[in-house]
Amino acid sequence: MDDRDPPEEFADVNKAVGEEWEAETTPYERIRRVVAHTYSPVSADAVADDAQTAPKTARKHLNTLAEEGFVETETGEHGATLYRRSPESLVVEQAADILEHVSTDELIARIQEMREQLSEYQSKFGVESPEELAVDQTNQALAASDSTPDEPDPETIREWKTLRRNLAFANAALSIGNAEQFVDGDRRSTDDSVPA
Repeated sequence: MDDRDPPEEFADVNKAVGEEWEAETTPYERIRRVVAHTYSPVSADAVADDAQTAPKTARKHLNTLAEEGFVETETGEHGATLYRRSPESLVVEQAADILEHVSTDELIARIQEMREQLSEYQSKFGVESPEELAVDQTNQALAASDSTPDEPDPETIREWKTLRRNLAFANAALSIGNAEQFVDGDRRSTDDSVPA
């Protein structure tokens, strides 16, 4: 093993990358990027530290992001405001990504396929959700009965939950896409009715 120190230019790569990030972005952009990956409530000071800005600046931008719906707030143990990414903003982001890559017709077809697959899970296991199935399995294990229905493996439960989540994202995308078509159509009809 080599005990030599690394060359000076590589001594603090993180510091150099951080300085470059700070030079190329605004505090708002850095705060938004940090909070985009923040799913547990954290203080403005923690966000400020990660975003390389002052806590006062972080608090200002976090409050703006909360007004926009990108961030949720809650009161911490000692009365401080804590921040995290809002689940709704994740849905909207995922829906926008779907709309960018999938046509409306393809999306409708995929939604139908996912609904059919959900129905198959419900019929096969005799319950409405993977959570109910887990409860049933626990109860069956406690009762130790010999006549149990098909028991899924953890992977099947995970697939069922993922399918349900993906269906929710697809439905949100379809709703947003339909709303955009409605707004665009309404805008065109308004534009058409205005004499030139």
